[in-house]
Amino acid sequence: MNYRHAYHAGNFADVFKHAVLGRIVEYLKHKDKTFRVIDTHAGTGLYDLSSDEAQKTGEWRGGIGRLMDASLPRQASDLLAPYLDAVRALNPDGGVRHYPGSPTLVRHLLRSRDRLTAVELHPDDASRLKARFAGDFQVRVIQLDGWLALGAQLPPKEKRGLVLIDPPFEETGEFDRIAERLGRAHRRWPGGIYAVWYPIKDGGAVNAFHDALRGAKIPKITDFSILVRKPSSEPRLDGCGMLVVNPPFTLEEEMRTIMPALSARLGERGAGNWQIEEIAGEAPPSDDA
Repeated sequence: MNYRHAYHAGNFADVFKHAVLGRIVEYLKHKDKTFRVIDTHAGTGLYDLSSDEAQKTGEWRGGIGRLMDASLPRQASDLLAPYLDAVRALNPDGGVRHYPGSPTLVRHLLRSRDRLTAVELHPDDASRLKARFAGDFQVRVIQLDGWLALGAQLPPKEKRGLVLIDPPFEETGEFDRIAERLGRAHRRWPGGIYAVWYPIKDGGAVNAFHDALRGAKIPKITDFSILVRKPSSEPRLDGCGMLVVNPPFTLEEEMRTIMPALSARLGERGAGNWQIEEIAGEAPPSDDA
């Protein structure tokens, strides 16, 4: 548990992850029925971009720092508004000093009847997360291994909702772990939406990950990915992806509007690029149908 998100908060990967997350939560709000969001690797929930950790890397300057006051195409700006409004709510004096982790963003977007379960294993981070949401009856914070939460928390009683899986990728075999655990979770709750963040450092590893997911026989998977620089043989973060199981029917069209704007703004020296790929389509009818 060496990974600490404070060094990377607000970077291009956070921006992309939260853009997708925001659109999924907004979709869930279209129906009156309540829903639950389960964040399996929740972090501390809030990050100070003036902290020593954030200043040491300065990664936020290439992410939310480029986007916050950017002039974007109108449609993209409208779709990103719920997410960016959540950031602005934390910075009432302007600028961007504080950045929301995923649980804080989700909490900002929830209606009064919806619920959030935020899971974090690191004891210090879990303690800070509990303090942040102390007294909030819509949020439950659990100190637990996020992978165990995929079994213990599914299916939620609301029967509608989203599972956000955003592991730190500090251990080898994380792609294999995701494919295996996602298959298990889907069998427990086949109707849920699952959004999985992953880094793009090695194109071959990402292709193998996609192949493993095809072998897992999970229907309806769409992959959204963005690159901010040309792929390199060096072990660096060239981009990231959000893999979505049971994507809302509106999501692909919305991301086709958002992603060109993000890649143009976040790409380095005009090298930004994006892709949407269907990993698995509808499940074929069973013999018993």
